[in-house]
Amino acid sequence: MSAAPHRTAEKLNGASELDYLRKRVAELESELVNVEAWAGQAVAEAQEKTYWLERWHLDLNALMRQRWTRNLRASLRVVRAVFRRVRRFRRRLLK
Repeated sequence: MSAAPHRTAEKLNGASELDYLRKRVAELESELVNVEAWAGQAVAEAQEKTYWLERWHLDLNALMRQRWTRNLRASLRVVRAVFRRVRRFRRRLLK
């Protein structure tokens, strides 16, 4: 947190400083609620993915260590790069 809000609060008189601090606390509480909601959503998504991986008995680490998966990922990167270049070229033509 920066020191600027504290300097602003120091310049205010007692009543306005209290109002400022109450507003700031309300802002921080609102921000906390948003962060908690985001974190809860992220945890729920991770739990959902983990559930299905466990249910299907998939170990992603072991799977990604295999040679064919590395080759597959490399191939997909090449296809994706070609697709992006074609799309970029098409956009330039349409301009």
